Amino acid sequence: MTTDPTPPNPAPAPAEPADDYLERRTLRRGSAGWLLLTGLGVAYVVSGDYSGWNFGLAEGGFGGLGIAMALMGVMYACMVFSLAELSSVLPTAGGGYGFARRALGPWGGFLTGTAILIEYILAPAAISIFIGDYVESLGLFGLSSGWPVHLACFVIFIGIHLWGVGEALRFSFVVTGIAVAALLIFAVGAFMDFDASKLNDIPVEADAFGANSWLPMGLLGIWAAFPFGMWFFLGVEGVPLAAEETKDPARTLPRAIRWSMAILVVLALLTFFASSGARGANAIQDAGNPLVEALQPDGDATALSRIVNYAGLAGLVASFFSLIYAGSRQLFALSRAGYLPRFLSLTSSRKAPYLGLLVPGAIGFSLAAATGDGARMLNVAVFGATISYALMSLSHIVLRRREPALERPYRTPGGILTSSVALVLACAALVATFLVDVTAALIALGVYVVALAYFGVYSRKHLVARAPEEEFAALAAAEAELERD
Repeated sequence: MTTDPTPPNPAPAPAEPADDYLERRTLRRGSAGWLLLTGLGVAYVVSGDYSGWNFGLAEGGFGGLGIAMALMGVMYACMVFSLAELSSVLPTAGGGYGFARRALGPWGGFLTGTAILIEYILAPAAISIFIGDYVESLGLFGLSSGWPVHLACFVIFIGIHLWGVGEALRFSFVVTGIAVAALLIFAVGAFMDFDASKLNDIPVEADAFGANSWLPMGLLGIWAAFPFGMWFFLGVEGVPLAAEETKDPARTLPRAIRWSMAILVVLALLTFFASSGARGANAIQDAGNPLVEALQPDGDATALSRIVNYAGLAGLVASFFSLIYAGSRQLFALSRAGYLPRFLSLTSSRKAPYLGLLVPGAIGFSLAAATGDGARMLNVAVFGATISYALMSLSHIVLRRREPALERPYRTPGGILTSSVALVLACAALVATFLVDVTAALIALGVYVVALAYFGVYSRKHLVARAPEEEFAALAAAEAELERD
């Protein structure tokens, strides 16, 4: 059996834009090394260690969430190894969109890029609401959670991004370091009160299939907890979006992705066991601030709980800040290639995609101010994320099979088997989102339908052939044509 080496048909040839088109859409090269990128990968995720994951205890209990976390950890590990290879092959700002464009054609590229945008526009909006809640609970500046706090978040942190990518990544690195240090301090303090009997103290649902003290909601609870197991790792896949601003991306990106994932696995295990064992899974399953709750068995604040409370705010800021960065780069790449309106990819004199920052920021602020429903927006973001994971994993499989001779500075351990595991688990996680929040899943599907209509009717006929991701795909098509001749 032979495999057809011909890639999916390229998009219709567009009218070429002006000669200075790409010059007006250039990012600052060489601004980040592997250490800053590792910090970026951790920053995407670190807020998930401080809150959100614990709601999975209500879905599956300690055992159910633990198994879900392990399976989602395997999914992310397999996926990031696959992305490390893909990013060494195509180190551009398109990230997942660029990988899928080469493997699955324009439709596959657009589907992947849109899913990533859903994640990176909705997640910051949700986190801005959580930041407001923290500001209010800590009594900072006498403010209460509401639109002024949300607006301040977007204005201040988008302003730093507009200043320049180097400055932005260094700011993110410092704030992330504070949040990670506090997690380690928390774990030490919480383990001093660790009691294994508290891990499985959630009441058992007698009528749930397979229910026991470790799986109080039964076997189905494991599946329902998938989206919450993802919160320990959600966003780490955004590291390749920094490719065009990275020193030696073919070497730096794989290294940063692997280190980010390793750090996140350690933080996830420490947070999960320390929180549940210190206070009990039942006590923290519905807590908005589970780490602080775990340190206050009598409800009275301690010196350590206050430190963790402030660090939780730092963690939220780190994730908010880095997710804004990721969303702007994905939007930049899609619009530069013509999938979205081209003007969104214009860059400033400091080489920042200013409209790619301001437009998603305006959308995120509007959603936060209008709804105030951070949990719902995060569920929509998770739905988009799982679609992108499945398509990126599929892209790795397709490129390995169709283009085995493609130069790969880094190769995924396990090859297709690794990405196949990621694909299967991503599809399972996608279905699990319907178990948690059907409305959120339907909202995401609605956004998809509108986006696909725009692509099908207009933008697929106006793609920019000179965009890096499009040139990469065109080169594949030309090579396949030569092989046929």
